[in-house]
Amino acid sequence: MHVLVVHNRYASAQPSGENNVVDQEVALLRGAGHRVGLFERRSDDIAGRSLPGKAALPLLVPWNPAVRRELAARLRDERPDVVHVHNVFPLLSPAVLAACADAGVPAVATLHNYTQVCPPGTLQRDGRPCTECVGRTPLPAVRHGCYRDSRLATVPLAVSLSVNRRRWWSGVERFFCISAAQREVLVGAGLPAGRLAVKHNFVPDPEVRRSGDGEHVLFLGRLAEAKGVRLLMAAWDEIAAGGGAGVPLVIAGAGPLEAEVAAWAAGRDDVRYAGLYDTAQCREAVARSVAVVAPSTWLETFGLVVVEAMAAGVPAVAAGHGAFTELVEDGRTGLLHRPGDAASLADGLRRVTADRVRNREMGRAARRRYERDFSPAVGLERLLEGYRAAVAGRFGGGVGPPPGDGDTGSRRGHPRGRDGGSR
Repeated sequence: MHVLVVHNRYASAQPSGENNVVDQEVALLRGAGHRVGLFERRSDDIAGRSLPGKAALPLLVPWNPAVRRELAARLRDERPDVVHVHNVFPLLSPAVLAACADAGVPAVATLHNYTQVCPPGTLQRDGRPCTECVGRTPLPAVRHGCYRDSRLATVPLAVSLSVNRRRWWSGVERFFCISAAQREVLVGAGLPAGRLAVKHNFVPDPEVRRSGDGEHVLFLGRLAEAKGVRLLMAAWDEIAAGGGAGVPLVIAGAGPLEAEVAAWAAGRDDVRYAGLYDTAQCREAVARSVAVVAPSTWLETFGLVVVEAMAAGVPAVAAGHGAFTELVEDGRTGLLHRPGDAASLADGLRRVTADRVRNREMGRAARRRYERDFSPAVGLERLLEGYRAAVAGRFGGGVGPPPGDGDTGSRRGHPRGRDGGSR
């Protein structure tokens, strides 16, 4: 197939699982012999814009006419079979959908978060779940300044959500939800169920896997409140007060809580703040882990680090909500803790580090789950299924429900079903 991937790359100063997913899917498709083009913008380029250019940027978030013209011209020239849309904020905008319509090329879109129903895409405010804007005008998000704690910064996102809602539903043939948990939330918010397929992100088979018991507990990701970083610090302090876990905690990443994490870790033997790892360092750190911890307080739409741990044969300790409930089979491939509960998280970390025999069994089960549901071969099959369904739908092929449609029962952690049981 000939695919054109549309993506606004997130800033490189902080880790982006979404950027990684896009890069991995492009490499996967090309490796299988498909022709893949890229239509990209980079948030890193904003810093180099003139002052008037920066000032005008919020006006282009809901609609960027120059992007529409440029993309439509490219589509007419190259005639791809399908366009795959990922992130369009802030430099692309939903104008990319109009360009697809102009050129008569079907579009699919991966929903990496909840921006279709929530301006910041997190369904969270002040560290707690929030659905005030779901299914209604997103004025509460503006009132609370939900994006970057700024009312002014939230306005373009709220406007874009309001004015482009119908365009998304009419302009996209197939939406890829990255978990059944995410799909359930979106269907409940009134999104068109027949167009929402479940397609888990895949993870490349790592170059290294765990060979022994592991050396540390690892947190790998963005250092932000929503990722449960403060919750993890409180839980680890509780463990330390009780004699420790026997292995250190390694925290790798960057984000708004970086200074707080560094100060907390300074001078401790049981904690090491490692900063931002590159890809090779991430894989090595995961493979040396007793467990990977993912204590997010928001409803994660997927949880890439958990699947990366599975690929390396490492169990995870994760929050028992959102996509984690379908990725982690509690007691079999890892452990789930009560969301937002430091004592429950501490208990899970004690258990996963104390019983090394059980830990190795969970690691082996995690690897088997990865091979069955999250390998590149599975990822490629599901990508192509979605593309073909979009092409057939656009040109009157009369396709049925997308893969995973109606399979929301799998979010309870059952591993069976055509979409890996948990998509």
